[in-house]
Amino acid sequence: MSKTLIAKFLERGVKQGRLRVVFADGSVSTYGRPARGFPEVAVRFTDSRVPRDIILDPRLGAAEAFMDGRLLIEAGDVMDLVSLLRSNNAWDKGGDIGSPSFTRRIINRATFAAERLNNAVRSKRNVAHHYDIGNDLDALMLDAEHWQYSCAYWPTDDMSLAQAQTAKLAHIAAKLAVEPGQKILDIGCGWGGMAIYLARHFDVSVTGITLSEEQADLARSRIAEAGVADRVSIELVDYRDFAEAGRKFDRIVSVGMFEHVGQPQFESFFKACANLLTDDGVMLLHTIGRMGKPGSTDAFTRKYIFPGGYIPALSETLAASEKFRLIHTDIETLRLHYAKTIRQWYANCVANEDKIVAMYDERFFRMWTFYLAGAATVFEHGSMCNYQIQFARNRHALPITRDYLAVGEARLLRAQ
Repeated sequence: MSKTLIAKFLERGVKQGRLRVVFADGSVSTYGRPARGFPEVAVRFTDSRVPRDIILDPRLGAAEAFMDGRLLIEAGDVMDLVSLLRSNNAWDKGGDIGSPSFTRRIINRATFAAERLNNAVRSKRNVAHHYDIGNDLDALMLDAEHWQYSCAYWPTDDMSLAQAQTAKLAHIAAKLAVEPGQKILDIGCGWGGMAIYLARHFDVSVTGITLSEEQADLARSRIAEAGVADRVSIELVDYRDFAEAGRKFDRIVSVGMFEHVGQPQFESFFKACANLLTDDGVMLLHTIGRMGKPGSTDAFTRKYIFPGGYIPALSETLAASEKFRLIHTDIETLRLHYAKTIRQWYANCVANEDKIVAMYDERFFRMWTFYLAGAATVFEHGSMCNYQIQFARNRHALPITRDYLAVGEARLLRAQ
């Protein structure tokens, strides 16, 4: 029965490109047809449970079978496999091959609902799950200059990853419209790349906050090495607790952190930001987002990658912010920039496979590359994008046209 169902599933899901499947009983089936721009992939199922697991929940089932060595890729790689499936079922055209079965959807929704609580204790634990696995992996994967674990910005295709991350920092800094002497808060500061950049290019003081002990330790070292320790400090604190101290900042930046806030905490997040901003303050939020309506986090991502995480739709993000006199003064949708970024991370991980396996094990490497393949292709063919939302508390806080953004960005890039 599972073999019949998986055959129908793949016949429906693979029209262009070719997928060759060798089943556990030795039988072979081929799906799709050769087509320009679509991969050709061959896989082997080592036991009869693989088709059942994939039918129940395509993303989680395929991921765990691949991680456990029960789904072997014999031609192509995991990026090719996920690209083949996603490109045949693009969200723009109504595709939805990754949907779990009805029963599994009910279980996933119930589990997701139970996990939505994201208090300070659970938030720290969730952050540690992903970011405290060790900085050595990130050193192999990320750009060596800025250590940016977030979407880069690609004005041209011929840039290196480091150049694209520099362009991202300049793009965001221009949107902050920074002025000398200002105090800046970086919520979810990572390894300090944004804070260092701002301190180097502006006469400002920057406070970064994070819940990751590994990130905080390395960020402090990088700040000292960059020679900006007199103007940049890192604090290990939850944004909710930090907001209660009564401090005020002229600028707030948050890059790649809002995805970890959790849907029920959106209003708490924006309330904290509003309380932390001066009356003439400006904020720039950079986050992964959904191009469609609100949804739920898939089981694979919740279980293995970002427990407690939630990708927000633009509608619910703005609705939460509007309650706290935060004016959304500029919104930009980055549609394909993260796909290009993640493909660079994937290439770096593949190039460093032996080192990553030595640090962890084969299963971790397969899990991580499956995650990166899924992440890259969901920005190419799925419903994900990145939003950069600029907020102000005063309509007079920024110029009334967008010209200053290009001017400021060009000035910063010339100063590199």
